[in-house]
Amino acid sequence: MSGTFLLFVGGLLGLFGYAYATTTIPSANPSTQAQSNTFYWSDGSVMTTQGSTNRQNVDLAQVPKLVQWDFLAAENATFYSDPGVDMQGMLRAVYHMAMGGEVQSGSTITQQFVKNTYLSQDQSVTRKLREIMISLKIGGQMPKQQILQGYLNTCYYGRDAYGIEAAARTYYHVHASQLTVSQGAFIAAAVNEPSLLMHADTDPKAKAQAKARWTYVLDRMARIHKITDAQEQQYLAAGFPTPKPYTPSAGMAGQTGYLVQAAEKYIEAHTSLTDQQLGHGGYQIYTTFEKKKVSALSTSVAAMERKHLDPQHRSADKDVQVGAASIDPSTGAIVALYGGPGWNKGHWTDNADATGVPVGSTFKPLDLAAALDHGAVLSPGQPASPITPASKFDGDDGITIKNQQGQELPDPKDPTGLLHQRNDVSTKWGYITLRKAMEQSVNTPYVQLGEYVGYDNVEGEALKAGLLRASLQYDTPGFYIGTSTPSAIRMADAYATFDDGGIQHDPYSVTKVVADGRQLPGFDKPKGTTAMPASTADTVTDVLRGVVEHGTGTNARALGRPVAGKTGTTDDYKSAWFIGYTPQLTTAVSMFKEDPKNAGLQSMQGVGGYAKVFGADMPTEIWTGYMTAALRGLPVQQFPPAPQLGQGTDEYGAPSPTPSATAAPSTPPATPTAPTTPTPTTKCRGHGKRCVSPSPTDTAGTTAGTGGGLLGGTTGGNTSPSPTPTTSTPAPTRVRGGP
Repeated sequence: MSGTFLLFVGGLLGLFGYAYATTTIPSANPSTQAQSNTFYWSDGSVMTTQGSTNRQNVDLAQVPKLVQWDFLAAENATFYSDPGVDMQGMLRAVYHMAMGGEVQSGSTITQQFVKNTYLSQDQSVTRKLREIMISLKIGGQMPKQQILQGYLNTCYYGRDAYGIEAAARTYYHVHASQLTVSQGAFIAAAVNEPSLLMHADTDPKAKAQAKARWTYVLDRMARIHKITDAQEQQYLAAGFPTPKPYTPSAGMAGQTGYLVQAAEKYIEAHTSLTDQQLGHGGYQIYTTFEKKKVSALSTSVAAMERKHLDPQHRSADKDVQVGAASIDPSTGAIVALYGGPGWNKGHWTDNADATGVPVGSTFKPLDLAAALDHGAVLSPGQPASPITPASKFDGDDGITIKNQQGQELPDPKDPTGLLHQRNDVSTKWGYITLRKAMEQSVNTPYVQLGEYVGYDNVEGEALKAGLLRASLQYDTPGFYIGTSTPSAIRMADAYATFDDGGIQHDPYSVTKVVADGRQLPGFDKPKGTTAMPASTADTVTDVLRGVVEHGTGTNARALGRPVAGKTGTTDDYKSAWFIGYTPQLTTAVSMFKEDPKNAGLQSMQGVGGYAKVFGADMPTEIWTGYMTAALRGLPVQQFPPAPQLGQGTDEYGAPSPTPSATAAPSTPPATPTAPTTPTPTTKCRGHGKRCVSPSPTDTAGTTAGTGGGLLGGTTGGNTSPSPTPTTSTPAPTRVRGGP
């Protein structure tokens, strides 16, 4: 074994020596200098051209010595003594590539200079080996000062700034020669992730990350003895040097900035291209975004805001935000996004793609699907019993929730010490079907159902449907009624799985990337996978059609087509959702309130003059306006009929009547045993961790992820899907789950 390894290493060294001997330093390649990236709509027309050649090269002598060391401390402290490459890292990279692994990036300043100046942005093993060979040649032949000067002048710093002089001007309105050590530390940090850190003046997440990286650079400066510990403390005490405001180019105004941001994020996730490489331009990027649908979605949001919001005269209407995503359920293509008021308005976070807004009762269809697929343990020690939408559970407010072992769940915040699940209203529903509970968004049946189905099964169903594990919140039984915080894109994708008969397609936004006349790999249309049986998906769809026809989602009937959907509202009205679909299109709309400069969910009570802000109102209005325009001219299509599922069992194991696909839901029962008309069912999967009790008030508000304001919790089901606006009626405290 050791002999084979020695032969392998010897062969590599021989090849390496030959490659080094035959490598010549090429002329600077004009195609690797700053160019524009062109983004295209789905029909092939140009969306925008991003990037301008904002560059003015400077001599190294014009950059203060300590600012030079900011970069060296951050990226390559051994620059003046190394041969141009990190030898250990190089051997690891060569071995990894020889074994068929991914192409690994270089880390030295010399390698980055070579990549920026002499080579294309190709990600092949051949290009990587050329980078290493040229770096070794240059490291031995070119003065270090010349390499560093070239590096500083060829880096991309964000804000369309190429080179340190342009960066100094765009971030601090000074020349490179006037940069302070502290400012230089930030600009050196910006090289690491320019697409995010360029917004450090206004985006809380970007600023927090920039400050952490800035602190790291100053710490490294002290560690390599370029500044003293006392100087480091002085810089830290003076505070983070916040960049000057950024004014994006006209081509990035409105929704375009978010579309470009989403496409770039998708590219980086599916290739080894970096911010730096994309920033240098030269790419033709073809997206899935449809111009007319993007315009229709933006227009619908604006119409809702004109009708309901008046921030100049009603303080409750300030800082209200919307995020929305629309997906082709048959492919997963993202056809439209609404990310916020626009980059030109200083709002950098894409609300459609950011996590952090709890989804409320829009999560309940996943509980139902899990129950249909896995059944529920209704009696301790017994196998799971079949569940259908006709299965009955206690819908009364304040019931005590039990686990699969029949134990009552604790809640130290409750005077009784037990978890008493709340609904939004105190209606005495008694034992009602899961269909009725979905239509009226009653919490207690779905929290109890979730416990009986199990965390593992519900989580598994959510993941297979398209949600990401990182966005799921398991800490309380509120998980079953929407404490999780997926993005609007991912919620639209999960509902698209129901829409496409149980086939899940990963959402995608880029169909093709071309560079130097060659199409890059990694952009094949994602293949669909079976997330659940078609019978499960079609049954969930049938139940969600009842939400629109008879329940909290009746405002969506204005579309005039078959619609399935679910409303969602969260604790203290901190977020409101409507997610709905037709056979051709699935769209999720979220609404929340957060100061873009100060992360933290705020109550929407009073917004638009509504004492209670439900997903049934303004979010559904946006959804309906958009879908009307997006589907105009397309034929009306019908959903497949719901399958007959046979008998389910109620909470106590008694058989429920065989459901009928056409049965109408009943009115709320007057007593706990009053029967309701039976109806069809659905199935799902999930997760399994022991839970702690939920707070009786707001427990789900969490700061938005990926740099933006997306927050929320869950509340109870409202029976009035479109309350009359008012400014005087006080709203009751809402606890978990809701419309």
